[in-house]
Amino acid sequence: MELDTIDHLVLTVRDIPASIAFYTRVLGMREIRFGDNRRALAFGCCKLNLHQAGNEFEPKAACPMPGAADVCLLTRTPMEAIVQHLATQQVAIETGPVQRTGAQGAILSVYLRDPDGNLIELANPLA
Repeated sequence: MELDTIDHLVLTVRDIPASIAFYTRVLGMREIRFGDNRRALAFGCCKLNLHQAGNEFEPKAACPMPGAADVCLLTRTPMEAIVQHLATQQVAIETGPVQRTGAQGAILSVYLRDPDGNLIELANPLA
C-alpha cells in the first residue's frame, strides 16, 4: 500500500457554529455543508469534518472529545503576517515563532488554541 495525502480529519467540538466562526475568521477556511446537515471546514485540498460532542457521526473515534487534537497546518503566508493577523484577531500565540521539524523538513511555527482548546500549529516551510 502507498498513501499519498490526508483527505480529511474529524474534530469533535462543543459548539459547531463557534468552531466555524473561529476557523473561517482566524484561519480563512471555508465552511461547507454536506450529507444530512453535516458541516466541515475546507482549506487547500483538505477538510476538517466537525462532529458535535455527544452527537458524533458513526463510525467515530473510540473516545471522541473536544480539545484532544494537535494539528500542524502549513502556510505560505509569511510568519510576520501570521503573527500580525493573530494579534488583530485577538488570538493569543501560545508559543513561537519557533523552529520545528515537519514531515518535509524544517519549519517555523506558532502555536495557538481553538475554542475547544485544540492545539493548532501554523507553520512556514524553511528552505
